[in-house]
Amino acid sequence: MSTVKRAAVLGSPIAHSLSPVLHRAAYAELGLTDWSYERHEVDEARLPAFLEGLDASWAGLSLTMPLKRAVIPLLDEITATAASVEAVNTVVFTEDGRRIGDNTDIPGMIAALRERGVGKVESAAVLGAGATASSALAALSRICTGPVTAYVRSEARAAEMRGWGERLGIEVRTADWARAAEGLRAPLVIATTPAGTTDALAAEVQGRPGTLFDVLYEPWPTALAAAWSARGGAVLGGLDLLVHQAVLQVEQMTGRAPAPLAAMRAAGERALAAH
Repeated sequence: MSTVKRAAVLGSPIAHSLSPVLHRAAYAELGLTDWSYERHEVDEARLPAFLEGLDASWAGLSLTMPLKRAVIPLLDEITATAASVEAVNTVVFTEDGRRIGDNTDIPGMIAALRERGVGKVESAAVLGAGATASSALAALSRICTGPVTAYVRSEARAAEMRGWGERLGIEVRTADWARAAEGLRAPLVIATTPAGTTDALAAEVQGRPGTLFDVLYEPWPTALAAAWSARGGAVLGGLDLLVHQAVLQVEQMTGRAPAPLAAMRAAGERALAAH
């Protein structure tokens, strides 16, 4: 007899999260008919009480902003990957009630790139310096053999990115956002900025570019991604990251591997098309 198990994504705002679509598609494909996956609006203030209220039926949680750092003091253990960027997006509950935190964004980004044939690069550019940028640097620390240039808007952000580089063991150079067009010549460009931020760079895409990983999935394609594709460059989007990090979450929470990547991606594509 199968056991009823629960999982969910937490964050604020959370209404537009695609995680339920992806995880439910995985459960259906894996035959986990008694598993459920919901979304819950939870901010930092409400997080401790929410965790305390969970019973033994809970298998795990996906976390989005603003909870990725707030959850760390509430956990029994976090993986080295999560510790490297001080961010947890996955909590798994063990049979003895322990709470283990992990970060699947980093290996998810690496897996998405590997799927497109990008295993190693000699250099890379990161556009932006937000929370996703530190995960991008952590991923690049494993696949980039040379320097990474981060294009940022302030010296404070520049110092922050150089600090992450030192911590992650990768050479990070910084440049002002006004020079971001120069970064488009890198063999791998990871755009981590909010919607609209890189639109002005679309006209700067020259020749045949390398690979662009734009972490947005709505609206899609971004102006930069569309210009990149038109020039014959390889493009990955936010859905690629979302699906690959969710695959790893499903495997950790259910203990079933491999998770059904194709079914999860198809469900995500349908949900975005319906928007």
